[in-house]
Amino acid sequence: MSVLNLKSFVALVFLLMTPFASANAQTTQVPESLAEIQLSFAPLVKKVAPSVVNVYAARKPKQQSPFAGDPFFERFFGGRGRSQRDQNSLGSGVIVDASGIVITNHHVIKDADEVKIALSDGREFEAEIILKDEASDLAVLKTLERDDFKAIDIGNSENALVGDLVLAIGNPFGVGQTVTSGIISAVARSTRGVGDFGFFIQTDAAINPGNSGGALIDMKGRLIGINTAIYSRSGGSNGIGFAIPSNMVNVAIQSAEVGDVLRRPWIGATFQNVSPEIAQSLGLDRPRGALVTSVVKGGPAAKAGIEPGDIIVSINEKRVQHINALGYRLTTVGIGNLAKIEILSRGESEATELTLMAAPETVPANKTELPRRSAMGGALVANLSPAIAQQIKVATDKEGVIVLNVQRGSPAAANRFSPGDILREINEVPIARVADIAPLLDEDRRRWIFVIERQGREYVLDRNGGFFRQYTR
Repeated sequence: MSVLNLKSFVALVFLLMTPFASANAQTTQVPESLAEIQLSFAPLVKKVAPSVVNVYAARKPKQQSPFAGDPFFERFFGGRGRSQRDQNSLGSGVIVDASGIVITNHHVIKDADEVKIALSDGREFEAEIILKDEASDLAVLKTLERDDFKAIDIGNSENALVGDLVLAIGNPFGVGQTVTSGIISAVARSTRGVGDFGFFIQTDAAINPGNSGGALIDMKGRLIGINTAIYSRSGGSNGIGFAIPSNMVNVAIQSAEVGDVLRRPWIGATFQNVSPEIAQSLGLDRPRGALVTSVVKGGPAAKAGIEPGDIIVSINEKRVQHINALGYRLTTVGIGNLAKIEILSRGESEATELTLMAAPETVPANKTELPRRSAMGGALVANLSPAIAQQIKVATDKEGVIVLNVQRGSPAAANRFSPGDILREINEVPIARVADIAPLLDEDRRRWIFVIERQGREYVLDRNGGFFRQYTR
């Protein structure tokens, strides 16, 4: 079709659409000229591309020999049962500060010994990890040398609407910086197994392996999300991708300014989702909100008048549909800031407010790895406080000694201990603090009886020589 004919065709379409265009002039636009048909994302990409980087993470894991740990083998062969083999991961990142601060995904740099970033112009810089948070799948890097870095503008992800045009920029499959376009398919999308809140922006812009940590930008070139996951049965893009909202990214950046831990607020209460049955029993028209199941005495929620049985339905006038949304809303409000909370109490709507605070360490953690030769050898334990409970995702009103980690192949693993277990007794002796454990483990015994609390239930771990049994109490 010639240019003239194309112009005529466009004019005809314009005439036919005029009544409809007039009625919707305030909300929609259609191309009305050849110039508008030829509009391009190129200026937007040119503006943002220098802020999106490739992230290279290298680690040298020790490969275990089947003879490692054998005294005879290690004595005569010098411990050569371990070999080194480089492993590399490739992802993307976004420069968020001109000083060389880069945001990426935790899974891109997990267990990395060395991290490098590469700019779109080919320059490379070594970087250090200054914050990593597996629960949110976010990490913050800082280049070891200064340069003239171009930082991206960070937008407000609360303003993102379903149907908005977006661009995804990253390094899929290691082919180099790539741009794809699409729309926002959903907001506040919950997806299991990705992040601690399951609260994402969903897009149909093509996202593939290697895009992780890359930018999702709006039509003003502002970062509104960090691409983190896809729904796929083949490993490639199926048009369902997920990005961590930029407001959560801001929390990671601000946390990195004061430490190496992503700071989450604590309000001193536990919650559960409102099921259809609970909603019906409370007279709600539909399931919504987060139901308060317990409140810590003297905690922020208790001081604000929140009680068990109340339902939190909004934070700062933002709806709370479920407990994941509650966690996200509180975290993005930020520690030290005021949260205005709407609750349903006994069927009546009430308003309260509280200043968000970090989870306190009410007792020193005293993290201790128990002796390898003991019945709990290979277990890392700590005194339980709201701060520790929040890290390992157990109810923050619990007290005692909690298992933080269990090494594979250790006596603790053989005795079926798991991270999150709360140790209550050893051989009928109550355990209140980490210091109570060591004297009991020094005993030379054939039989060991441990009582633990796991997900609200008590279990007995009974080891008698080579015989083991586990049962509830």
